[in-house]
Amino acid sequence: QPLHYMVIMKTQLCALLVLLSWIVSVLYSLLQTSMVLRLSFCTEMAIPHFFCELNQVIQLACSDTFLNDLVMYCATVLLVGAPLAGVLYSYSKILSSIRGISSAQGKHKAFSTCASHLSVVSLFYCTGLGVYLSSDAPQSSHSSAAASVMYTVVTP
Repeated sequence: QPLHYMVIMKTQLCALLVLLSWIVSVLYSLLQTSMVLRLSFCTEMAIPHFFCELNQVIQLACSDTFLNDLVMYCATVLLVGAPLAGVLYSYSKILSSIRGISSAQGKHKAFSTCASHLSVVSLFYCTGLGVYLSSDAPQSSHSSAAASVMYTVVTP
């Protein structure tokens, strides 16, 4: 209901959404930190990224990382899957609304407005999921670092 946005999105709801986002982020960080602290690391190794990513740290561990990988995959499905489902649902509603526009010029304007946002969302989700869900797959550190740059630097 885009025309009701100002009525629905009151200051209290915005504050609640920000607070919820912070709480989920802190709890996820605490979970991952506690999971990494139980690992043992054999030697000092360099992480071939421009920042310390969780899956790169887990790959350096000498101890069994099955539980860490399982927690990371489950959290990724929950914390990325739910927002992605919301975005896909939202775009399905937008596309059905656009199909109802009678003029070709109106459809073109609506599609061009949505296309840039959809391309950035696709780039963010595809590269982020690629980095986090392919932690066990053999890949070059250059391609993984490039994908990390795409979702941390380019999309914002």
